[in-house]
Amino acid sequence: MSTSVFVSGATGFIAQHIIALLISKGYNVVGSVRSASKGDHLKELYGSQFKYEIVPVLESEGAFDEALKKHPEVTVFLHTASPVTFTAEDNEKEVLIPAINGTRFVLDSINRISPQIERVVYTSSIVAIATPEQLRDPAYEGGEDVFSPITYEEGKSNGLSAYFASKTFAEKAAWEFVETNKPKFTLSTVNPVFVVGPQAKDEEAKGGVNLTAQIITSLYNLKKDDKVPETAGHFVDARDVARAHVLAFEKDEAKGQRIITVSGKFNSQLILNIIRKNFPELQERLPIGNPEDIDLSNIPNLKNTKSRELLGIDYIDFETSVNDAIEQVIKANA
Repeated sequence: MSTSVFVSGATGFIAQHIIALLISKGYNVVGSVRSASKGDHLKELYGSQFKYEIVPVLESEGAFDEALKKHPEVTVFLHTASPVTFTAEDNEKEVLIPAINGTRFVLDSINRISPQIERVVYTSSIVAIATPEQLRDPAYEGGEDVFSPITYEEGKSNGLSAYFASKTFAEKAAWEFVETNKPKFTLSTVNPVFVVGPQAKDEEAKGGVNLTAQIITSLYNLKKDDKVPETAGHFVDARDVARAHVLAFEKDEAKGQRIITVSGKFNSQLILNIIRKNFPELQERLPIGNPEDIDLSNIPNLKNTKSRELLGIDYIDFETSVNDAIEQVIKANA
């Protein structure tokens, strides 16, 4: 297979799963990184089918121009890169504007520099579809045809709202770009819920792991007398999110589609129960919590119809995600 795929934000948790899957399927991959050291590290992990280009600042106009000029062989672009921070001093300047402009600028670069690119898949989020309140409302029944009603002004108010608003308005900017500029490429978005599971490579599990993988490993690191955190929500395995990105450009049915990826619901106690059951050697070190506290009825049922019917995804279950993540952490830190 001669197709070459550009993956922005190549060091990311989801991006590395995408790269691993692409290479396993015979694709050549070009990834954008912020520094040569990060690119060299990925090159060591993924071998000759992987090349990298340095794009140090995502949210500047023309940031991807030179990288794209060097790779006229690329016909697919997967845009996974996005700034994430919950501790900005100025939410508008540090979160909202970079996310929105970064999206516009990368699509503009693709449109101007790479007319051979036919498919663009953009990593969005469930938070571009629903607000925090909606995701805690058991009666909520949102789908891919709606955007979060969060306002730009609300996005400036605090870190969580800024994150939700940045994802919402950045994805809106992507669809508006396509509508206004009529580029040669078609756009699809993947909108995952909270992403869990192991790292794409065992080596990446040594020491600390990235923000999205911490929910499982933080429970693994608890001590006997620690309180079990009250975290709950929706989950999807990173390997399924990667699969959705690849299928979204491989399948014509995904053109112009927003696709929610969600496997099910979880809470911290459920994670702890799974770890204690499947890793008995950890039982003496970990807290017990309240093993019966796994009622998830207050979390809404999100639809994954498109991902199942258009892409044919058969989701990885939560126990498998937890087991694989814990096994990897134990192995990496042995």
